[in-house]
Amino acid sequence: MLRVHNFCISVDGYGAGPDQTLEDPIGAGGERLHDWLFETRTGRQMTGREGGSEGIDDEMIAAGQTGLGATIMGRNMFGPVRGPWAADESWTGWWGADPPYHHPVFVLTRHARPSVTMQGGTVFHFVTGGIEAALEQAVDAAGGLDVRLGGGVSTIQQYLRAGLVDQLHVAIIPIVLGRGERLFADGLTDGLTCTRMVASDAATHMILSRA
Repeated sequence: MLRVHNFCISVDGYGAGPDQTLEDPIGAGGERLHDWLFETRTGRQMTGREGGSEGIDDEMIAAGQTGLGATIMGRNMFGPVRGPWAADESWTGWWGADPPYHHPVFVLTRHARPSVTMQGGTVFHFVTGGIEAALEQAVDAAGGLDVRLGGGVSTIQQYLRAGLVDQLHVAIIPIVLGRGERLFADGLTDGLTCTRMVASDAATHMILSRA
């Protein structure tokens, strides 16, 4: 199963703000989409902190960490480097020496690069053959577990357009971005049905599943 979990959008539908930069990778105002995550117990554990809230938000974050054997992400989610990779290949992602994945991660790119092994079991593989090749490799690597589809917006849209997403969990955050990258477009949710919707004060969680 290919799953999207905890993908945050504003109430006006944007999964990233405008003007993305190295210092502001989710665009202007986009970091507010994830404030709720780091208030939960699971979110705090992911960053080595104690405490945090329980309840529906924590349940949703925890569900997005279980039953997974591999992850697929777009190149923008891996890092801000554009075009050919730097000669020293020094950039190894936003997450430091021990990324939170702890399984194989397949990065979509047009430029080949050797795999990068990180602490904690995360290995980044760079796939130049397109979304279906990345999915095939991820399914093989997952060993019978599910594959998580990370961002960004354009990556999720490509898989939705191809009808390859089995489950899509969107967290709708009560902020307005006004501009940026909008997740949903005509026809992208064809074949998906809303199978659950629950809310807290911080987020409304909508799960769309393929029949």
